[in-house]
Amino acid sequence: MNNRKHNFSAGPCTLPLETLQQAQEEFIDYHGAGMSLIEMSHRGGHFEEIAKQTRELALEIFQAPKEFSALFLQGGATLQFAMVPMNLLHGGARGAYVNSGAWAKGALADAGMHGEVYAAWDGADEKYMRMPADDEIQLRDNTRYLHITSNETIGGIRFPEWPNAPVPLVGDMSSDYMSREVDWKKFDLIYGGAQKNLGPAGMTVVFVRKSILENCSQNIGRYLRYDIHEANGSMFNTPPVFAIYMFHLVLRWMKSQGGLAAMQRNAAEKSETLYSAIDQSDGYYNCPVARECRSQMNVVFRLPSEALEKKFLAESEAAGLMHLKGHRSVGGCRASIYNAMPLAGVSALTGFMAEFQHNNPA
Repeated sequence: MNNRKHNFSAGPCTLPLETLQQAQEEFIDYHGAGMSLIEMSHRGGHFEEIAKQTRELALEIFQAPKEFSALFLQGGATLQFAMVPMNLLHGGARGAYVNSGAWAKGALADAGMHGEVYAAWDGADEKYMRMPADDEIQLRDNTRYLHITSNETIGGIRFPEWPNAPVPLVGDMSSDYMSREVDWKKFDLIYGGAQKNLGPAGMTVVFVRKSILENCSQNIGRYLRYDIHEANGSMFNTPPVFAIYMFHLVLRWMKSQGGLAAMQRNAAEKSETLYSAIDQSDGYYNCPVARECRSQMNVVFRLPSEALEKKFLAESEAAGLMHLKGHRSVGGCRASIYNAMPLAGVSALTGFMAEFQHNNPA
């Protein structure tokens, strides 16, 4: 489609064109049923089959071992900020948090309302421009888990390697979900909103180690209990039907492209292309993030002045390069290059950047 623009939004994300086209074809009459899938009962055969296949595909593509279950919940990753401590922190257990930026800070603040938590490392003094080394993470006695935000969407930093810790990890992977391999031995729980890399807004995907479910708190509201969702196949209540259906289509697309290995390889290629354009601009474009911790999903950069940034954003949008404005809390520019962003989109951006620099010397 010649009129498709390049969507660099941090979320909702760009989606594979073929998945959108398939959804369009099936939207009015799903597989000859005479109605849309989103009109059907979630207890009916059509959706039950979609839900089953989506769980299986999610576990397969993310290479999760059989010890894990995949849950499809609502409330966004933000609800998980509370659900994690509600379920896991009881009997005097503590939660440790790596405070790596805006989203980690939110997770720590919300968790503090539901259990004893603390910052095992805090990047505030360095303006959250890097992630910690293992020996910088300080754990206390009776720590149940170490919570990490694998990729900070706003700050544009990521953990280049998974931390080594003497306690299980809990990971918020919202903005680099299924773009990199996971060392599952280290994790008890992984969560993230689908809208940054896996589908439309409206669903949170949670991978939970089955063995911890019997030890989760039962003194909380039923919807907040992981064990109840797992026992009911994520259909304790009416699930986010359309979001699960779209996630199913995206998973099928990922598999057709070569699965997780292909997503990881493509993420490296796209981010290296963009960072090279930044680094080779003689300082015209500048990424403030420590090189070893640069995100492969959310590339942040500044121009020589705010006036030039404003002009850059206006002209890039006119050129069909959409949503490059940085988060309102930090300013600047940000290009989110999630799984479905083609290399051609990144090439279009780097070409525009070179032309803009030539036409607008600092």
